Amino acid sequence: MAFEFRIILDGFLDGATNMARDEAISRAVSAGEQNPTLRLYGWMPPSISLGQSQRIRTVDEQACRAGGVDVVRRPTGGLAILHTDELTYSLSLPIHHPIAEGDVMTSYRRIAGAIIATLQRLGVSDANADTVAKEDKAKGPVCFEAPSDYEVIGGGKKLVGSAQWRRVDGVLQHGSLPLTGDIARICTYLIGAPAAENVRAHAGTLSEVLHRTVSWDEAAHAWQCAFAETLDIHFEAGMLSDSELTSSSELRSSRYGNDAWTRRR
Repeated sequence: MAFEFRIILDGFLDGATNMARDEAISRAVSAGEQNPTLRLYGWMPPSISLGQSQRIRTVDEQACRAGGVDVVRRPTGGLAILHTDELTYSLSLPIHHPIAEGDVMTSYRRIAGAIIATLQRLGVSDANADTVAKEDKAKGPVCFEAPSDYEVIGGGKKLVGSAQWRRVDGVLQHGSLPLTGDIARICTYLIGAPAAENVRAHAGTLSEVLHRTVSWDEAAHAWQCAFAETLDIHFEAGMLSDSELTSSSELRSSRYGNDAWTRRR
């Protein structure tokens, strides 16, 4: 029998709201108040997101202000990402859900299989994910500089960066599929960033790999279909509940939109 899931197509929101909504949904799902949830969304304005433990000094704040780029800290770990011209997903699961079963890498690999199926539906025939040799992993501040274990590669490029947050009662995994533009734009907004050509050598956008433009709507449809088929999910369209909206507003105020919280490291 298929797993019952809620899917939320949430439009384009600012970075603090996006991160607050991801956490609010995850907590509601973990508490059993909502079905497991796949949320698909975008970012407006563009935003740099930092991993929860990444240092704020990584960011060139003057360049961000000049470029109209927000800065937000994720609830998950990992390295900096510039969110623009992309589809972002978040998957919220109770800790004992079969898709979350096992350790971080086991569940990461399981979810990577659905992401691979998404890219194959869109035309990336060689999409794959595997472990990565230690010497090939990113050593700088940029998430898309090099692949991590079970992050998804296609056309010789890293295409999807993901991160996971496991709590005692739940799992939140979210990640980014850059659709178009220059993958190395992030280098403008970071201090100590790698050379742009190094980022372009390791990562790319979907349009670059496919040699065609993929809209957010096309990517979202493929994502929903592939996750349903690969993970045996039955989706029901939904939206944030009143309590989730209240929780996300409180989280935005106390954490993700709070400059002191963003700058705490």
